[in-house]
Amino acid sequence: MRQIILDTETTGLEPSQGHRIIEFAGLEMVDRKLTGRHLHLYMHPEREIDPDAERVHGISLDFLADKPKFHAVADELVDFISGAELIIHNAPFDVGFLNAEFARLGIAPVDKLCAQVTDTLRMARDTFPGKRNSLDALCDRFEIDRSNRTLHGALIDCELLAEVYLWMTRGQESLMMDAGPGDNE
Repeated sequence: MRQIILDTETTGLEPSQGHRIIEFAGLEMVDRKLTGRHLHLYMHPEREIDPDAERVHGISLDFLADKPKFHAVADELVDFISGAELIIHNAPFDVGFLNAEFARLGIAPVDKLCAQVTDTLRMARDTFPGKRNSLDALCDRFEIDRSNRTLHGALIDCELLAEVYLWMTRGQESLMMDAGPGDNE
């Protein structure tokens, strides 16, 4: 199945308060290998960016001044994710923002466009209960180099999440192998 490792950066924490997506990144993976196909977009949010959010991702309204608005890139984004399984760390956050943006344009929600959504934060909490399960903590746990990440950014976070996801699911293939003749002897 085609999978998309996905992340967004936003103007704040609540789409219900009018916060918007300002950065989208998706990396395509097929058969547990990144294909090299990706989509990375910056969008002008048509509103101010909360100072706390800007401190997290470092994206300013000045930087976004000449970027397209969401409606101008929506078809490209929908085409990229349609039919895929989305792999997202803290999926309710990103899916909530995508659904709010899609609703503004009369586009179907994520669960109608995509095969499924896998939340790696939920996976991590199930696998490592009571431990820190942020993307940074998981990178540390799996010894994934994140030295290039000084701020949250959708593209670098996707690259890190792809490695985390592969580590978290590394034994999965063996569960799907058929027992051939002689395997049960």
